[in-house]
Amino acid sequence: MTDAAVAFRDELVGRGLLVATGVDGLYGRGEQFEAVVEAVDRLVVEAARADAPTVLRFPPVMPRWVFERTDYLRSFPNLTGAVQTFAGDDKAHAALLAELEGGGDWSTHLEPAGVVLCPAACHPLYPMLTGRQPEGGRYFDVYGYCFRHEPAIDPARMQAFRMHEIVYVGDPDGAQAHRDRWVDRGLELLGGLGLAVEAVVANDPFFGRVGRMLAANQRDEALKLEVVTPVVAEGPTAIMSANCHRDHFGIPFAIESSTGEVAHSACVGFGMERITLALLHTHGLDAAAWPAAVRSTLWP
Repeated sequence: MTDAAVAFRDELVGRGLLVATGVDGLYGRGEQFEAVVEAVDRLVVEAARADAPTVLRFPPVMPRWVFERTDYLRSFPNLTGAVQTFAGDDKAHAALLAELEGGGDWSTHLEPAGVVLCPAACHPLYPMLTGRQPEGGRYFDVYGYCFRHEPAIDPARMQAFRMHEIVYVGDPDGAQAHRDRWVDRGLELLGGLGLAVEAVVANDPFFGRVGRMLAANQRDEALKLEVVTPVVAEGPTAIMSANCHRDHFGIPFAIESSTGEVAHSACVGFGMERITLALLHTHGLDAAAWPAAVRSTLWP
């Protein structure tokens, strides 16, 4: 972690833009920070209007069986978060309290709750789509909190963050076109906010030896593109991603294209906190002093 990242985090907390919780990567958000998030979100909604997407909002937890079918646990076990709860009787409760009061690990008295924290906003969508899709595919607007367990001091690497995703499900050509179209839209939208952005080929942080091969394949086939911009970390930071899933979700959830083939999907995800941080880093911590063109775009 660079001194610049630590200083940026401390400034954000000192100005009340972020609220420290005592856990690395977990923050509350202040009023001004949320005002920027809401303004950027409005621009994403406007950019998606041409697709006429179905708007869906899911809670930040999802059924365990859905999570298991996404194959996330095989690829990113280190980022996973599962929910546990107490399901015992009075005697078990007394044992839990004794553990707590003795400074022990009281979580050993909890049991799996059957739900996990959402690692991606679109994951709860796919089990809804089992069966055949209409000709031309379907578009969805999905927005919500995500969780990935990667504690960091860098404020651009939060454990709990929001993604606004525009998803296509249908045939392979439609999925590819959706991904490519949204790369251009994202560059226009984010560049219009005065950010120095570019699209680069990227890969997900797959876990382990097999994961390194998956990452290489993903990069070689350019299945994942990211729109990046300087924030404070060494090198540019991804603030938007655009992904071709191919049949990754079509197979486990039995989703078909209009012709009965396994459906392909693609999504674009705007990282709301990262975009806001990029704006604060680029234009300063006082949004009232940002360039007039940026302010008029965000708050017309």
